[in-house]
Amino acid sequence: MAVPFPVDVLLKAVGDTPIMKTKKWAVERTRTIQGLCDFIKKFLKLMASEQLCFGSDGKLVLHYCKTQAWG
Repeated sequence: MAVPFPVDVLLKAVGDTPIMKTKKWAVERTRTIQGLCDFIKKFLKLMASEQLCFGSDGKLVLHYCKTQAWG
C-alpha cells in the first residue's frame, strides 16, 4: 500500500495575530481541519477563550486571526 503524499497548507496571519515564522506546512492527508486549528492554537499559545477565524482564497490557504476580520 502506497503512503499518501502530504498536503501543503499555507498559513497567513491577519490583523494583529502573531505571524508564524514557518508559513508553509506539509500536513498528513488524514489530519482534519480541527486538528490544524488545535495545532495553530497550541503553536501560537492562545488562551482557551481565544478562537481562530479562517478565510478562503480558492485553494487551501488558511488565513488565521484571533478576531473576526471579514464581514
